[in-house]
Amino acid sequence: MKKIITICIAAFLVLTLGACKSRGNTDDKTIKIGATPRPHAEILNVVKDLLAKEGYTLEIVEFNDYVLPNTAVESGELDANFFQHVPYMEDFNANNGTHIVSVGGVHYEPMGLFGGKSKSLDNIPDGALVLVPNDTTNEARALLLLQDNGLIKLKDGVGLTATVLDIVENPHNLNVKEVEAAQAARSLNDADFAVLNGNYALQVGLTLNDALKAESADSVAAKTYTNVLSVKDGNQNSAKIQALYKALTSKEVKEFIEKTYSGEVVPSF
Repeated sequence: MKKIITICIAAFLVLTLGACKSRGNTDDKTIKIGATPRPHAEILNVVKDLLAKEGYTLEIVEFNDYVLPNTAVESGELDANFFQHVPYMEDFNANNGTHIVSVGGVHYEPMGLFGGKSKSLDNIPDGALVLVPNDTTNEARALLLLQDNGLIKLKDGVGLTATVLDIVENPHNLNVKEVEAAQAARSLNDADFAVLNGNYALQVGLTLNDALKAESADSVAAKTYTNVLSVKDGNQNSAKIQALYKALTSKEVKEFIEKTYSGEVVPSF
């Protein structure tokens, strides 16, 4: 009987220690993060090597939309995501009952107005089709860019809440169409113009040098729309998330961004 009890205790200890070790590896040293492919996942590949030196394993899951990365963080499928700015995140939380928070800013991507079937703003066709992102914050940002360049006029004071319904002057009778942000980039050649987020412009082979107009680096948008590392509220101070943010804001990442994107992506640290 004593022998049986001893064997059982030994087996229990082996299983318990093994489980603890497994949980420690998974919970403490593995970080699963969602990101859009370019530039976010590319930047994270630099971070991956930096974290490996600290004993962390970074698993990067790529997404091509702005919804699933947040729902996956909320559900716990992901530890973090890296693709969005705070206004979008707060709007998403308000509309979806999620609890996503910012750990801190990393970079800013100037939004640009790109030519599709029309290549110049000098001779804009009457009724030209202009694609803008359909999510609340990026739509307002796109409309403000159009206004700043004299293409439309918005109601006074609408600012970052602007929608197409707030257009009060439209001298070229532009057909401003709201579409999903990624779709705007993919459909550029079917429209006269499109206002694109920097990451989606990069994904279809465009740079800020190709834009007809773009947000300035010292604009209000640059300060407002910095892309952040995001997690579910309550996880922002965990050791592995702090290690991740430290690596994301390292000199190695700053040098990579400046060398790789030539102004299309601007470090915010």
